[in-house]
Amino acid sequence: MFDDTQTADRPLTEDDVLSAGPLSRMAGIRHAFFTRRGGVSSGIYAGLNAGLGSEDRRDDVRENRRRAAAYLGSTGSDVVTPWQIHSPDAVIVEAPFGPERPKVDAIVTATPGLPIGVVTADCGPVLFADEKAGVVGAAHAGWKGALGGVLESTIDAMERCGARRENIVAVLGPTITAANYEIGADREAVFVEADSSYGRFFSAGVSDDKRQLDLPAFIVARLEAAGVQASFVGRCTYAEEDRFFSFRRTTHRSEPDYGRQLAAIAIRA
Repeated sequence: MFDDTQTADRPLTEDDVLSAGPLSRMAGIRHAFFTRRGGVSSGIYAGLNAGLGSEDRRDDVRENRRRAAAYLGSTGSDVVTPWQIHSPDAVIVEAPFGPERPKVDAIVTATPGLPIGVVTADCGPVLFADEKAGVVGAAHAGWKGALGGVLESTIDAMERCGARRENIVAVLGPTITAANYEIGADREAVFVEADSSYGRFFSAGVSDDKRQLDLPAFIVARLEAAGVQASFVGRCTYAEEDRFFSFRRTTHRSEPDYGRQLAAIAIRA
C-alpha cells in the first residue's frame, strides 16, 4: 500500500524521481521519470498523480504538475503533455498548448526551457534527446502505439527539428513487465502478422489462450531498429505499488479509476 507522509508543501527532490544515466550525463538536458512520491493527491490517486484525464481533484493534479515543472527548472506552471489516444502520431511544439491539446502520443521540442512529457500507468514512457542539436522528445508507447509506429514518428519529428538519428538517445522509463503483462493469444497474432520475428517477445501464459508480453523488450528493440541508442530503466509499474500507478493493478482490484505518473524532459534554458 502506498504511504508517503512527507508530501505537504515541499518541492520535489531527487528521491522522488528516477533518472537515467544516459540522459543525466547530458549537461544541456533536464529530465525525470516522476514516481507517485511527493504529490498532494489522496485516496486511490495518493501521491503525485499527473493525470488530467483522471477523476482526481483538478487542483491537486495541477499542483502535482506544477511541482514537476519546477523540478525541471521551468518558470511555467505545467509540463506540456498531449491528449493521448494510443496513436502513432507526434507533434512538434514551441510553446504551451492553448485550451485544446492535440490528440497525439508523442511530443517534440527544440525550445529551451519548455518541459514536455507524457503520462503513463503501465504503458512505456520514452524520453529522447539529441543534446548536440538541442532537440528532445517524449512518447507514450503502449503495445498499440509501439506496434503502430509512435517511436519512429517521434524520431522523424526530432529530425525535422534538426536532430541526427545517430545522436539520439532514448530511455524507456517504468513500464509493466512480462511477468505481470498477460494478454490474449490473439494479440500475439497481431504482432506476428506485422513481423514474424515479433513472436520472440511473447511467452506462454497460464492457459493456451493467454500470453505474457515483454513490452519493454519490444519497445527497446523497435528503438534500436530505428537507429537510436536505447535502454530501459528496469522498473515495473505493476510490481511496485509504493512507487508507481498501474492501470492493470487498479483493474484487478476493481477500483473506479487510477493515477498516472509523468515522464518529462526539457532543454536547459
